[in-house]
Parts: sequence; C-alpha cells; structure tokens
Amino acid sequence: MAKKNLVVAQSGGPTPVINNSLRGIIEAARDLDAIGTVYGARHGIEGVLKEELINLSSQPAEEIALLRYTPVAGSIGTCRYKLKPEQTEDFQRVIDVFRAHNVGYFLYIGGNDSMDTAQKIADLAQSKGLDLVAVGVPKTIDNDVGDSEFQLVDHTPGYGSTAKYWTHMVQYANEENAGSCPADPVLVMQAMGRKIGFIPAAARLADPNREMPLLIYLAECSCPLEKIADEVNDMLKKRGRCMIVISEGFEVGNLGEIKDAFGHTSYSSSKLTVCQILVNYLNEKGLPTKGAARGNVPGTDQRHSMAYASTVDLEEAYKVGQQAALLAARGESGFMATILRNPGPIYTVRYDKVPLKVVANSERKFPKHWIAPSGNDVTDDFIRYARPLIGDDMLTLPMIDGRQRLTRLQPIFAEKKLPPYVPQADRARKS
Repeated sequence: MAKKNLVVAQSGGPTPVINNSLRGIIEAARDLDAIGTVYGARHGIEGVLKEELINLSSQPAEEIALLRYTPVAGSIGTCRYKLKPEQTEDFQRVIDVFRAHNVGYFLYIGGNDSMDTAQKIADLAQSKGLDLVAVGVPKTIDNDVGDSEFQLVDHTPGYGSTAKYWTHMVQYANEENAGSCPADPVLVMQAMGRKIGFIPAAARLADPNREMPLLIYLAECSCPLEKIADEVNDMLKKRGRCMIVISEGFEVGNLGEIKDAFGHTSYSSSKLTVCQILVNYLNEKGLPTKGAARGNVPGTDQRHSMAYASTVDLEEAYKVGQQAALLAARGESGFMATILRNPGPIYTVRYDKVPLKVVANSERKFPKHWIAPSGNDVTDDFIRYARPLIGDDMLTLPMIDGRQRLTRLQPIFAEKKLPPYVPQADRARKS
C-alpha cells in the first residue's frame, strides 16, 4: 500500500501538555507503515490554508523528545480561526493543499469546535473524491470536552496540569495570607475556565481536609456579591483571614467582554475582571477586621507553567496522541482518540475512540452534585475524581546554563505547490 502523508494541527487555547500529544503522534507515526511524512500545520488550520507545513519527520530526534518538556503550542503553534460553513473557499483550499501534498491523514488537536471542524473536513474530502482519514485528539485545560456523564472522555489532557498549578498556587497563597493577614486579611484569586468550574474547583485539592479559610465560587453557582461579602466577613470573624478562588466567568455584570472567532469570551482581554470587581466591592463595603482585600489574577501562566505540569497528564497526553496515530493508520476516520477511566478504587485508564460527531455535539458541564450545598465549595466526590490527575511528583526539567532547554524545531517546510492564499475571514476583516 502506498504511503500517505499526515498533517497535524492544533487549535484553540494551548495547554502545558499539548506538545506531548504532538510528540506521541510523531513518534508513533515513525513505526507505522501506512504513514509517510508527518507535517505540522503552522498555527493550526491557518497553516493549512497558507500551505505552511513544517516537516516534523525530518526534525532531530532530540528536538522531538524535548516536546515532552515544552509547554503550550510554541512548537507548531495554534490558532483561533474558525472554519464556518459559508467559507466554502477555505474548505476547498484545505482539500487542495492536502491533495497537493499527498495527505491522507489529518489529525486535529483541540476541543469540541475542533472535533466538529475535523469531521466537516473529512466529509468534504469524501465528497470531493479525496481519500482522507480525520482523527481528533482531545485538548483543553477547561475539561469541558465530552459529556457530563464522563462516557465519551473522562478528562482532557491539559486539565490535570492546570489543576496541579492551582493546587500549588493555593498552598503558596495560604502561606502568604497566613503571614500577612494583619494587613492583608482577604485574598481573591481568579481562575480560568470561562463558564465551567473545573479549574477553580481544583483549588480544593490544596486543602482536601478543609483546614484553610478557603471559599470557592464557581460560575455554575452564581450569587449576589452581597452574599459573597457576608460569607467572607463570617470567615473573617471566625478565622481572622479569608481566601477566595472565583471563576473568571462568575456573573458580576458587564465586564466589557471581548469574543474570539468561536464566540468564546476572552476574559483576560476584557476591560474588567471578576476579581477586581469583587475586591472593590469588599473594600467599599468594609471588612470587620483591619486591612483590605487584595486580588490576584493569574493569566496564561495557568496553561504554560511547565514546572507545575502533572506527570500523569504528560503520560496520558502522549498516549492519547499515540492512539490517534494508530486510529489514523488503521483508517478509522471520524473518531476522536479518548481517555476512559477504569472502574475500581485504583486509578487506571484505557485509550479508546468515540465518534467525532458525538463529541462535537456535546458539551460537558460541571456536575451539580459536585457543588457543596453551601455553594462556596466542592464535594469530596470531586476530590476523588480530580486527585489522581495531578500525580504525586514534580516534573524534573532539562536545564542548560540555568535556563530550561525547550524544543527548537528547524524551519524545514514543505515546498509550496499552490498559489498564495488569504483565508476568507482575514479578507473580510481587511475589507
């Protein structure tokens, strides 16, 4: 059987372990007879449209191995470019590029929208007579890919590492707050996750026995600022200090939101933050102790702090990438590689597949029964679910001259065979 080439692309917000899924794909493809050259689309689907394909098969093995320790999407890049149904020229361009470069496999690393795009490209290729296998690879720190019953995917690569980040950040914040509470009795911390609470919920992993004066507010359990202030003040009267972790998507009114191409709110780009609004409210209303509330708004460090990457997350991201390459080589188009948790008290997983169409049309929500009756905490069931994902150890990073050694891919690009092309959405913005 003649070999066909493979294109892998990444979409949406990156994660600490996304490059290890990429590494899993590249290294698995080396040993699969059906797959020829592996290309990485530079900056996701935009790289396909612009015919910017990095030859990953020709990279030094050392650089590919270092993808394990290289966070976010600095290797081949990602994008937030949405292929909308009316952008027929874009879809045709994707098919033309794949045909020009003998591409028979397309692997898309991303969330629900990416799974939908992969399926649409596979369907279009079939209608155009191009034999193309499309496989999805799950990715998101939000853990919102899949269903709320955890039957499609138990968790997405990236979440475990961001949960680990918050585990340590809350531990460190507790030391700070305990030591400086006479002057700074209240610390408000804002967590990523838009409208789903898996990331702020991970703060409880820092204090599973509930010894800290910690309140957790998920977007799913919105309440008036006055109620939060009363609960903070009650904590101050009992403990003399209080820490709050709150979702960036918690309802507090107009933030001056900015949307991305997928219609998702980019909270860190918006005019106001939930954290600042809450800090201002607490200080204006007044605390029952001396001192004032302070705020801390971590940004993209929640998804690129490699030192806090979960070793469990890294291993699973790699294996789900391998699984995707195996599905592609077997011709199993229209599926997403998935991670499923095995039943029993000891944490183990298995790697399987689920239909892209099912994933694309589903959206996970934070289970209501994992929210404590108080509305400002999560239950032990959540702790049991999330605890294995952060692992037990800290990652050891390769260092040179005091700095981390990161992957540096060589600029080896496939020769362009088609005329230059400007993506449709970019043309619309310029006009």
